[in-house]
Amino acid sequence: MGRVAARPAPHSIVVVAFDGVQLLDVTGPAEVFSTANAHGARYEVRIVSPDGADVRTSSGVRIGADGGPDGLPARPGTLVVPGRSNWRRAVSDPALTGLVAELVRRSRRVTSVCAGAFVLAETGVLDGRRAVTHWRLAAQLAAAYPRVRVEADPVFVRDGHVVTSAGVTSGIDLALSLVEEDHGAAIAREVARELVVFMARPGGQSQYSARLTPREAKHPVLRAVIDAIGADPRLSLDEASRDAGVSGRHLARLFRAETGMTPGQYLESVRLEAAQGLLEAGDDPVDAVAAQSGFGSAETMRRVFQQSLGVAPTAYRARFRSTRTSPPSGSPISTNSSGSAVVPASSHTSEAPRPHSGTARTTPAR
Repeated sequence: MGRVAARPAPHSIVVVAFDGVQLLDVTGPAEVFSTANAHGARYEVRIVSPDGADVRTSSGVRIGADGGPDGLPARPGTLVVPGRSNWRRAVSDPALTGLVAELVRRSRRVTSVCAGAFVLAETGVLDGRRAVTHWRLAAQLAAAYPRVRVEADPVFVRDGHVVTSAGVTSGIDLALSLVEEDHGAAIAREVARELVVFMARPGGQSQYSARLTPREAKHPVLRAVIDAIGADPRLSLDEASRDAGVSGRHLARLFRAETGMTPGQYLESVRLEAAQGLLEAGDDPVDAVAAQSGFGSAETMRRVFQQSLGVAPTAYRARFRSTRTSPPSGSPISTNSSGSAVVPASSHTSEAPRPHSGTARTTPAR
């Protein structure tokens, strides 16, 4: 009889945990990989800490570690480095950075979640690479590690064997992309359905981030113009410069010198912020919101939303107005012959999971 082929060893996933780590940075990816095992994948997830002891997360929940680096495979398949909000504490911990540096050298694939990018950057593995972190921390990452090519919008970014992801829940997006890379879109899609998450999250981080604010203006004319535009975003730049008693060219020079923005960029940012507030808080039609916020037409507002936030105004309102939703009337959930729930095909089809490329997911929602 022929010899039975040995079954391949499971793919080793090493997740680094440490005191103060964000809980979901650790458990989100771990849940994706363990769920994938139920659909045919073979992942072995191990949570390690620098000293092998359990850790207390930022939320106060304790996580049990499987030990320290001893006993890990000589060449782990994937390293996952989560973060903590106080990233300076993390990168100043020599035991943590030493462990991560060792595992970076040994692992075939290196990843980070949220502020975990700072720990990776401390090891030097991100030098010269594209990387992403939480949108609130992007500028800090760029300033602290100028050799890293920081991007602000993508949910995750791949550069060679290194993949970094954005805010806390983007660790789930990252892990889904790795499952797809390892086992194909079909299994990744089953995991997404099981966890009730997007296969590919529509839009990038910009739809969540705060708008860019200009540097403080010191010139009294510019302060007056900024105050006037803030009070009424429908004000045109010609009206603003005329009311301030300066030419449009002089106003442009003041804006660039004192805020780092052009007058048009500033006015658009104010109008966008005004429209976001109106969409979140009211029921006015999109046309009315466009008029009230100074865009003039719904088409102009839609174009700015797509360019700046990666989503249409109606999609923005649906995502950020309220957590309270109700299923469409006449679309009850039924069960099939095996007792499994069946959701009608017409229910929320525009939000159905869809395949992705596994690189930087920034495709705007249409």
